[in-house]
Amino acid sequence: MKKETIVVTGGLGFIGSNLIEFLIEKKFNIINVDKVSYSSNFYNVKDFKSKKNYTFYKLDIGNKKKISQILFKEKPSLIFNLAAETHVDRSIDTPYNFIKNNVLSTFNFLEVFKNYYKKNKKIKMLHVSTDEVYGDILKGRSSENQPYNPSSPYASSKAASDQIINSYIKTYNLPIIVTNCSNNYGPKQHPEKLIPKIIYNILNNHPCPIFGNGKNSREWIYVKDHCSALFKIIKYGKLGSFYNIGSGKNLTNNQICKIILKTSSNYMRLGNKTKIIYVKDRPGHDSRYAINSNKLKNELNWKPKINLEKGIKLTLEWYLNNKQYFKNFSKKDIMSRMGKL
Repeated sequence: MKKETIVVTGGLGFIGSNLIEFLIEKKFNIINVDKVSYSSNFYNVKDFKSKKNYTFYKLDIGNKKKISQILFKEKPSLIFNLAAETHVDRSIDTPYNFIKNNVLSTFNFLEVFKNYYKKNKKIKMLHVSTDEVYGDILKGRSSENQPYNPSSPYASSKAASDQIINSYIKTYNLPIIVTNCSNNYGPKQHPEKLIPKIIYNILNNHPCPIFGNGKNSREWIYVKDHCSALFKIIKYGKLGSFYNIGSGKNLTNNQICKIILKTSSNYMRLGNKTKIIYVKDRPGHDSRYAINSNKLKNELNWKPKINLEKGIKLTLEWYLNNKQYFKNFSKKDIMSRMGKL
């Protein structure tokens, strides 16, 4: 029996490459569409790039003509849209890139998907978004009915794409599901993000910088758990729905950094410069993100399997075994402070 063909956009990125690995293991035919930006990394797909059921296209999802050609040629039954600009600090410095890539390119992709759906009624798409669209959640946890209140250009661009997709669901009756996930961590994550940056600094005996006073709180989920949720949702979720994906566990940036330092000390002797330092806070920095994932758990019987302590251990071990990974980036991309006014 021929396996389904699945398109993953943004598949050279952190979550996208982990999702492809998850799907490759299930023997699906995978089409990876990625425009190859600074955050794309071919190291992320080195373990399966030569497999017969993996095909790569270098392409921006905003290119309507070529995206249409790929869809009608490959005839996928499922599409995961993860192509996006994702770094808050960069969005403060260059917001145009986020509006262009997260809003306009998503719109163009939707137009192609709409036309493809007319000829292929069995197609389904899942659009991957973020909990940051809900903004600061000082108390409780945001459900899928929480009004959007984004604080950064990045979060607002993702909120805009979510709402455009929702309008296409309602107006054109398109078979799309939107997911809003909490902070991911794990193997293959760009070192501009907190956890891999802290790991990089530990490996290189650099201080570990934290914004403000380090009390900002985030909900963390291991990337493999996120991938399992995405697969379950696209297979069994209700079309036209939004689903939150999270672990339900919050930690401050201080706490997460201390856990990484403690875990690292079991593998190496920490350098004399490897300690927490506090740097000027990010503009518009939300105090707390926290989402309610009960809809996903109750409707689809999903729950995360990897707790934070195990996840940090697995993440650290991957970076220790893949030090070559960091050589794919310029030191400027890793060490430069962005998002300063």
